[in-house]
Amino acid sequence: MVHLENRTFSLSIQKFDNGCFISITEGSNKIGSMVASLSSGSTPITTTIIPSRTESLFLKLIAERISTRMRGVALVSAFIQKELPTSTAKGLMTEIMEMTENE
Repeated sequence: MVHLENRTFSLSIQKFDNGCFISITEGSNKIGSMVASLSSGSTPITTTIIPSRTESLFLKLIAERISTRMRGVALVSAFIQKELPTSTAKGLMTEIMEMTENE
């Protein structure tokens, strides 16, 4: 659980040998918007599986950073109740990057 600016997010990361699945939820645990990114060279290939109304850039950035770092596949799902301010998005990104490095 991550608490940022009076909001609570649940972060779940499941690692595999060739990548990871990241779930970000606010409120009840639900599958939300989803992005997949594959990095095998210098530039990751990213596609939207379930489109987001507001957080598409945030999802894409997380997926690309993780896939590039792991040299594999990153699937990122986010169920977020309302738009993220920049400071909250940065805080979530920091938490996710720390969690992926430490696991």
